[in-house]
Amino acid sequence: MRIAVVIPERCEPKSNAYDYLKKWSQMCSKECIIVEGKLVKISEHACPPCIVRAKLCPDDAVKIINLPEELETDMMHRYSLNGFRLFRLPTPSKDSVVGILGPNGMGKSTAVNALSGRLIPNLGDWKGEADWDAVIATLPRGELRDFLIEVKEGRISVAVKPQNVDRLPQRVKGRVGDLLKKVDERGLYKELTEGLGIAHLLDREIGQLSGGELQRMAMGATLLRDADVYFLDEPSSYLDIYERMRIVRIVQELAAERRVIVIEHDLAVLDVLADLVHIVYGNKGAFGIFTPARSTRTAINAYLDGFLLEQNVRIRDKPITFLGHKDRKVEAGAPMVSWGDLEKQLGTFKLEAKEGAVHRAEVVGVVGPNGTGKSTMIKMLAGELEYDAGWVSAGAKISYKPQHLDLDMDGTVQLWLDSELGPRWRSGEFNVNVIRALGVDQLLPKRVRKLSGGERQCVAIAICLGREADVYLLDEPSAHLDASARMEAAKAIRRTMEANEKAAFVIDHDVYFIDIVSDSLLVFEGEGGVHGRAEGPFELREGMNRFLSGVNITFRRDHESKRPRINKSESRKDREQRKAGDYYSYSA
Repeated sequence: MRIAVVIPERCEPKSNAYDYLKKWSQMCSKECIIVEGKLVKISEHACPPCIVRAKLCPDDAVKIINLPEELETDMMHRYSLNGFRLFRLPTPSKDSVVGILGPNGMGKSTAVNALSGRLIPNLGDWKGEADWDAVIATLPRGELRDFLIEVKEGRISVAVKPQNVDRLPQRVKGRVGDLLKKVDERGLYKELTEGLGIAHLLDREIGQLSGGELQRMAMGATLLRDADVYFLDEPSSYLDIYERMRIVRIVQELAAERRVIVIEHDLAVLDVLADLVHIVYGNKGAFGIFTPARSTRTAINAYLDGFLLEQNVRIRDKPITFLGHKDRKVEAGAPMVSWGDLEKQLGTFKLEAKEGAVHRAEVVGVVGPNGTGKSTMIKMLAGELEYDAGWVSAGAKISYKPQHLDLDMDGTVQLWLDSELGPRWRSGEFNVNVIRALGVDQLLPKRVRKLSGGERQCVAIAICLGREADVYLLDEPSAHLDASARMEAAKAIRRTMEANEKAAFVIDHDVYFIDIVSDSLLVFEGEGGVHGRAEGPFELREGMNRFLSGVNITFRRDHESKRPRINKSESRKDREQRKAGDYYSYSA
């Protein structure tokens, strides 16, 4: 089974790809390649020479992909002749939280639209009229078939929490409390606002909320609706680990009485939240394939390994590995930047930091609750914010990637890279270890304004790492990235620091990301919005133990993948580790 996919934004008139395809469209008597005005088509039954020509199209504007023949009967939806295809659907399950795990651009949103009834799958017949009866007839008897029958008959109501909560202030105006009261169909307004920790925000205007506050408001607005199925798209984004665990408890309580499907890229959260997980794999923007649901542990380990045994498919060139044996203690070279007795007052908030330093070739993970001064500390080290007392060593050149990427640029990604880094990004180790590893090479002709949040994040990380500096400061680099991209970003940061003997500070809330990227930890404690205190840096295990004891959760290691796993509260392993003071165990 062959599919041909055309990337429209790379085949616009006057582009290299458009001119190339127009030239070859005139060289074959068959209608293999058709270019008419703005329209570009590639026939999937084209003659062999034209298939080769399409494969060689500039800027990767055309993708020719061979798929197993058996997938022909599993195609659920196709957008156009050369558009995206979706194979199979996930299954909402009663009394279970069903997770979806896979890269962005694989059709998760299409699947959610189909299961919610917003989209009737066309089974690949993009010219014909989609029909629920035809869809249902293709499915074997079981939970998914029964569910879609209910969808067809209008007996399923759906509530969807959107992915990009940072865009909500552009769509919704007014006070938080007014919005939540308006959608309170379950009569749980007081209970949920207190459970989500947003009772103090009810009189606040929506436009004044931070990313984490918007996320919790969006969760509240979704869960207050009276629905049969809840689709929660990235519910942990912008939240610290305290808030993530609070969301886990609320969602699991909901799943006891309603169907819940969660799209989540934080694997530690997904591991403890979901009962079953569908892996979705494929080719970004071209096709996506949902696997049957499997147990959460099995699914995550298979995803990290990059090989799906039942399907006999490799979805990644190399497995994602974790170091589970001992601390990664770097040789203490010369300090790259140091500080002492720092104090900063911002309104009613006060930040304090004792003496500390980061050394050559060291990556310091920065962890702690939201609102305790992590970004403030980084900005003081970067020289973007003056401190009231204390000292910071002078002389270190800083490269800084901020938390929020506010860009007003109309050019291409290639122009953005050229303006920031010059020609050095185009070749050498940096091109291989950062540009290609993060997939930035696939984004070069794309306009910056049209980048998704994850794509913009990858380019911003690459630019930060590509600048000539002594210390690299990255604030929440995992935000908007899918699970695979997070791991690649973590490895790219480590490789850059080790290869160039530089130092980095990395603020993040994803424990897997912190585990892969960090040699040591700077731990923030205190009360969000009131006071913060920076302690460390500590060795990784000591810092994690200090941090997690405050969060009141324990981690063990998976005996196969060596990845950190959250213990269920009051389980035997949880009690044993608490008693031993071992909140971040290196044993299974």
